[in-house]
Amino acid sequence: MKIRTALITREYGPFADAPIIHGIHYDGRHLWLAIGEQLLALDPTSGEETRRLDVAADAGTAFDGHHFYQIADARIQKIDPRSGEVVASVPAPGNGEDSGMAWADGSLWIGQYRRRRIHQVDPDTGAVLRTLESDRFVTGVTWVDDALWHGTGEGDENELRRLDADSGEVLERLRMPDGVGVSGLTGDGHGGFYCGGGPTGRVRAVTPD
Repeated sequence: MKIRTALITREYGPFADAPIIHGIHYDGRHLWLAIGEQLLALDPTSGEETRRLDVAADAGTAFDGHHFYQIADARIQKIDPRSGEVVASVPAPGNGEDSGMAWADGSLWIGQYRRRRIHQVDPDTGAVLRTLESDRFVTGVTWVDDALWHGTGEGDENELRRLDADSGEVLERLRMPDGVGVSGLTGDGHGGFYCGGGPTGRVRAVTPD
């Protein structure tokens, strides 16, 4: 197993009326932050806020190229990014204990925090297609270059982990600095990550050292 150190290269925030970062997704232009009652769009180059959508957003965020998927309590809401309208809703697998979420190959991949699981979910029905087990709490979830990653943390020890998406085996670990948590996770398109900072209200750009 490859073990490396995560290097924080930039921090964003905190943002007005956004005390907690629940989920995060990078669509190639903007970072979208789930901040409770809104999705906040951030330009990662300038660090400026560009837009907000008034939708419940208290856990993971994903985007399929056409719609956002946003966990709100025990539901997964499908959202029109132009209007902010919720166009569909299905049950979330963790029934309110869900954490990160990502889109890949027609499925949603959703973390279940304290149960230490990642579920592959049918976005149209909410049906769980299969489940991967972890030995740590699961926070953010993302796919980067056909690889499944998730954030994890217990106590002051926090990591980003690359998994075998078939077996759940941990293939690589990036150790975060002591005390730096990960509440959401998304790739930056260049081999690095953006990580939500939970109750710090911050977002951190991270690369392997």
